[in-house]
Amino acid sequence: MTPFLGEFIGTAILIILGQGVVSNVVLAKTKGNNSGWIVITFGWAMAVYVGVFVAAPYSGAHLNPAVTLGLAAVGTFAWSSVVPYIVAQMAGAMTGSLIVWLAYRPHFSETDDANAKLAVFCTAPAIRSPINNMITEMIGTFMLVFAVLYIAAPSITLNTTEGKLGLGAIGALPVSLLVLAIGLSLGGPTGYAINPARDLGPRIMHFILPIPKKRDSDWGYAWVPIIGPSIGALLAALVYRMI
Repeated sequence: MTPFLGEFIGTAILIILGQGVVSNVVLAKTKGNNSGWIVITFGWAMAVYVGVFVAAPYSGAHLNPAVTLGLAAVGTFAWSSVVPYIVAQMAGAMTGSLIVWLAYRPHFSETDDANAKLAVFCTAPAIRSPINNMITEMIGTFMLVFAVLYIAAPSITLNTTEGKLGLGAIGALPVSLLVLAIGLSLGGPTGYAINPARDLGPRIMHFILPIPKKRDSDWGYAWVPIIGPSIGALLAALVYRMI
């Protein structure tokens, strides 16, 4: 498996299981309907665990453009590999989102709330305040990337030619617990995107797919979970290099 394919498959798994748990909680007539925030945060944590574990031997399991930027900014990942990794992550996120839609397709027809249908695919703030929402995403992603840099450090091999710097399989559990902690502690204001591909890829699929009685895809907010995590990742790299 090539690094590109590893990132594609790992990110697709992340979205299938992560977006899947949101679908189970918010869509009508599912077995897990209204089971709440704790179920969502645990589901996303397990999604990270499986995605990282599968992809780690092949790509380093970034599964997140913010993580890719952070590793490149500290000099342990080749800048020439950044764009291919992000392309793979976006393609994986869109593919995973499509698969979740297929799995839950009848439940979209049974759900009247158009906001709930959008929530399956992408994040939205509890209180809409773009600057504050961006700051929240910056903080959450800072915590993610700063910790990942320490978790990844013992397992990385300096192979910047192939650009496979990232998490070894042993990092899957601590990173999943880290994402669980971020979701429980910092996820309330924005839904903790902390991953531009996780938000933008499925948001594009919400726009494309023939979902009955859907609302707009909230493109006015879409920049927040892209810019916030990107800045947070670069700040984490800066602080990491200063220590």
